[in-house]
Amino acid sequence: MVSYQLLTNPGDRENNEDNVGMYQNGDDFCFVLADGLGGHGKGELASQLAVEEAVKVFAVNGTGEAQLAESFDAAQSAILENQKQDATAMDMKTTLVVLHVERNQIRWGHIGDSRLYYFQDGKLAQRTLDHSVPQMLVAAGQIREKQIRNHPDRNRLLRVLGVEWDAPRYQIEDPKGRYGHQQFLLCTDGFWELIDEKKMMHCLKKAKTPAEWLALMEAIVCKNGAGKNMDNYSAIAVWAD
Repeated sequence: MVSYQLLTNPGDRENNEDNVGMYQNGDDFCFVLADGLGGHGKGELASQLAVEEAVKVFAVNGTGEAQLAESFDAAQSAILENQKQDATAMDMKTTLVVLHVERNQIRWGHIGDSRLYYFQDGKLAQRTLDHSVPQMLVAAGQIREKQIRNHPDRNRLLRVLGVEWDAPRYQIEDPKGRYGHQQFLLCTDGFWELIDEKKMMHCLKKAKTPAEWLALMEAIVCKNGAGKNMDNYSAIAVWAD
């Protein structure tokens, strides 16, 4: 059984440049989240294009590693094409996270600093690593993992959609088998910067549904972000049992 809840909120900003989406095809599910960047309101367009293209690939071609990769390639192509057609869109970029929940396997990929957290039976098992300057500093042993959230360069991204590349820059994880109780949280930096992993797990233990889990976490995000000109924040909670 797969259950889920989607959330997106502009925070304290006038414009919401985040986008979320999902699509179900029989026993297979696709969940998509993107955080747009760029002036003239074009970040919103970049994230919208990314979500739409990823969902379209899944709807037409189904699941599999090649299809997951195609989601990112199609999103990249759509954004670059739009940049060529609209001079005001030249700077638009976006992060992207895509999760495919299949009958027997679960696959995901990402680019940028929007994250996917994977919990097994309520405990954190894995998370995507940000394509950002602070994450690079963690890898080099110069800062600790927990310092990413407040690092002055936390918004400096090394990989995004909307920049020409010679080779794909997104990251596809090895598939996971379906077993036990598996929970997933896809979220933008406006969400994860304001709640740590211990609080995510604490809320997960208290929640009876994905909607309740998101509501508990959102309350913490809003409390920690109060008076700080909160960024857009978005999240998708998925339970596979």
